[in-house]
This record gives sequence, structure tokens and C-alpha cells, in this order.
Amino acid sequence: MNRVVTNIFPEAPYDFELTVGYHTYYRSRYGTDYWEDDKYRRLLEIDNKLLLASVRSTGTVEQPELEMVIEGTSLSPYDVTRAKSQIEWILGTSQDLRQFYESIFDDDPLNNFCQSFYGLHLPHTLSAYEALILAVLGQQISTNVAHSIRTLIIEKYGSIAKYNGMDYYAFPKPISLAKASLEDLRLLKMSYRKAEYINGISQIITDQPDLLEFEEYHDNNEIVSKIMQLRGVGRWTAQWLLIKGLGRMDAFPVGDLALKQMLTKLYFDQTPLKEVEMETFSKRWSPWRSYATTYLFAANRQGLI
Repeated sequence: MNRVVTNIFPEAPYDFELTVGYHTYYRSRYGTDYWEDDKYRRLLEIDNKLLLASVRSTGTVEQPELEMVIEGTSLSPYDVTRAKSQIEWILGTSQDLRQFYESIFDDDPLNNFCQSFYGLHLPHTLSAYEALILAVLGQQISTNVAHSIRTLIIEKYGSIAKYNGMDYYAFPKPISLAKASLEDLRLLKMSYRKAEYINGISQIITDQPDLLEFEEYHDNNEIVSKIMQLRGVGRWTAQWLLIKGLGRMDAFPVGDLALKQMLTKLYFDQTPLKEVEMETFSKRWSPWRSYATTYLFAANRQGLI
């Protein structure tokens, strides 16, 4: 077993604790992501090797620095570089928040939340496929139920490795869920239709692994239209894919019920909103609507809304 230590220097301001806490829903374990003893851990699958990345903060919000320990068998420089790149992506270390903060300075509710969660970066899923499957799993159910199903599907179909006496899981590969029977997926507490969606999407991605890869020049609306051609994927799911899986900075999930409730309470004195009204209102935060969404949800999860 090899062990390599390297460092990551995020774009300031960067609050490691806030970012990881938001990513894990403030739980010690959320699916493939672990947050204990001030360390974030994630099992990475690189060229069929299962590597454990452990990250802790050694800097400050204004001068951030992360220490990353990579453990695995026969670690190569390529493995270390790939692992570092993946963790940087998951933890959103390259994001520059300054323009966003400046743009919402006169927006009292949102600016207040930005002060409360100063340095919170937008974390991502490791892959667009992971974001898509998790968004489908989360359709029309509570966060707690989604968390339960998420854990079950990861432990059933994800790769597993033991480090320091503890089991860690990687997110399932498309082929694993493509081969799963609908009956077996139903045993994981999901509906038959949702099992069909998960299985069908996984079959398509197995056959077309580049389907969820997009370049910077691809417009958000173009991506949403393409993704919505997949059975089981609506606009809400596609918008969350933009935010969590593709790292697009100007996405806004107008169909999200919790987000609608937040907006009506903060800005519209509880007056009900239509989706088109949400979309129009959200343009005040463009081109940083993904950040605005993140900070609203961060405040909501902490009971500030």
C-alpha cells in the first residue's frame, strides 16, 4: 500500500468546512462522500484502481490550502495527478466568487446569506452521470428518502475498498446499473418507473459514454434539450445536472418546489409564483444563478429561511 501527500491551493475566499458540509448535507456520510474528524474522504476509481483520497484544511479562508493524502496500491504519478484533479473538481477549488459577491451586494437577503456562508464554493459530483442518476433518484421524494435510496444503490452496485478497517464505496459505473434487473432495483425502495429510468439511462450511457460530455461553447438550453430526450429526465433534473454535474454557473432549477418556496418567502411576501415568473426573476442573478441557488439552499438547510 502506497501513500502520497500533495497540496491543493483553492481560489480565495474558500471555506473548506462550509463547502464539504454543504456537499455532504452536513452528514458524516452522504453516499460516496465522507466527512469525519475534519477530513473529507472519497474513494476514487482510476484505471480500475480504487484509491482513497483524504483531504483536510491547513490554511485559512483568505489563504486557503488543503492537504490531500492519496492511498492505494502501486500509485503512479498519473494516478496522483488524476486523483488531485478529481478532488479539485468535486470541491470546486478553482471557482472565483468575487464577481458573484459584487453582483449581489445590493440584494439584501442573498447578500446576507453570502456573508453568513462566506467562502462557500459550489461542490460537484465526480461525473455528469453521477449527477444525473442522483437527480432522477431525488425526483418527487423527500431528502431523507433520497439519501436512503442513494446509500442502498451505492452499496449494492458500487465498487468497495477497505482502508484502515473501514469500507468505502465508489459510485456505480453505468454498466453496473445497466445490467441490474428492474426487480433488484425495486428492492432498493424505488418505484418501478424510477427503476426503469435508472436502468434505461445507464444502458444508453454504457453504449454512448460521451453523451453527457459537453464543451464550453454548448449553450445551457441546448444541453437541457438534449438531456431531456432521455426517458425520465425533465427540466428540473436537467437543470440540476447543469449545476452539479457540469459546473455551469448560470443554471436555475425553476421547477424546484423548495426553491420556489424560498423565493416567495424572501421576495414576494408569500405570493405564489409561476415557473415563468421564477425564471424571469432569477435573471437578476445572471450569469451567477448557480451560485445564487447554492447560497439559498445553504441558508435553507441551516434554518435561515
